[in-house]
Amino acid sequence: MTYKAIIFDYIGTLVEPRDYSLETSREKLHVALQQAGLEVDVSNFKEAYRSAHEKYRKVRYEKLREVTNAIWVSEALCNSGCKTTVKNSKLKEGLNIFFQDFVDSLILRKHAKNLLRQVTKHGKVGLISNFTYAPAIYASLRKLGLGNFFNAVVISESVGWRKPHRIIFEETLKTLRINAGEAVYVGDSPVEDIGGAAALGLKTVFVPSHFYSVEDLARCGEKPDVIVEDLLDFSKVLPEVLKVPKTRLHHPT
Repeated sequence: MTYKAIIFDYIGTLVEPRDYSLETSREKLHVALQQAGLEVDVSNFKEAYRSAHEKYRKVRYEKLREVTNAIWVSEALCNSGCKTTVKNSKLKEGLNIFFQDFVDSLILRKHAKNLLRQVTKHGKVGLISNFTYAPAIYASLRKLGLGNFFNAVVISESVGWRKPHRIIFEETLKTLRINAGEAVYVGDSPVEDIGGAAALGLKTVFVPSHFYSVEDLARCGEKPDVIVEDLLDFSKVLPEVLKVPKTRLHHPT
């Protein structure tokens, strides 16, 4: 059997943030919103943002419904005295300024681009990303020169569901015009990537990252079909992965 497509997770698997702090990012968000003309006291905003973020975090992680970042930022602004809506052009401008910092922090993992060049020779290539603001993902793909490698880019904000929910995987398979049994999925998250993809019948490849280790995978209990040390290791076993039916291969780290 030969698989017709390889689908990748994005952040953690192909790229990773460098020198990025969530707490610092919240402060920069306030500055970005001010630059866009949305004035609000920084202390009030940071407290309102934490509250709104936690509220929607439960929706996102417990129900797997994705919520665009604009919704909880808009709610935080309103709760801190600056009335606005998610459709406010100033809000979008502020978010674009804010996420540029995140986009600039992303770097390619070693061997990522060479691996993508390699896999395009074997079939279709897809990308699935859990992210609350799709424009930032597209901007990073352009910045890093990755956009042309993918036949499908599916982002949770656009779909409305997050990995490991089956819908986001199904939407990707539909876009690629393949069945689950014809795809290999590569990711670094034991639950979101490996568990989600395996539940639909995709062949799964686990790549450790600075977010998740092989030990994290073992504690989680998910059992991918292939475990590789890194992207270079995956490129070495790629022909075997694509041609061999679901057989568990373990390349220990």
